[in-house]
This record gives sequence, structure tokens and C-alpha cells, in this order.
Amino acid sequence: MTAGGFAAEKLRQFVERNERLEDEKREIQEQIRDVYNEAKAEGFDIKVMRQVIRLRRMKPHERGELEELLETYKAALGMV
Repeated sequence: MTAGGFAAEKLRQFVERNERLEDEKREIQEQIRDVYNEAKAEGFDIKVMRQVIRLRRMKPHERGELEELLETYKAALGMV
């Protein structure tokens, strides 16, 4: 790969594309933070909301396995 010419142009394109995506990511993260702040202002528990979102992203069988394992651990520790 040479320092000039085609390779340098391709590298510049990749770098600029990543920079734009990082900017978009920061903007989206700010919007997500704003939504959580709005929910908190309405009295919702943010920790629980984050957990619910994590669970909703899981496939049903994965969520079932996690909940079953969690119950097993809680029972082993005398928490139920």
C-alpha cells in the first residue's frame, strides 16, 4: 500500500466516513439520554427501564433461559 494515490484516498474516505458515523452516534446517545431524563421526570425508574429494554432485545428463548437461571441463583442464595 502506498502513501499516496488510490490507497491514501481510500484511507481518507474510510476515516471521514467513520468520523461522520461517530458524530451521528454521539447525537443519538444524547437523544437517548434525553428520553431517559424525560421518563425520570415523569417518575419512571431508569434502572428498571434499562433492564426492560435489555430483556426486550433478547430472543424469547434466551430471555426464558436467563430468567430461569436467575431464579435458580436466587433460590440457591435464599432470596425467594
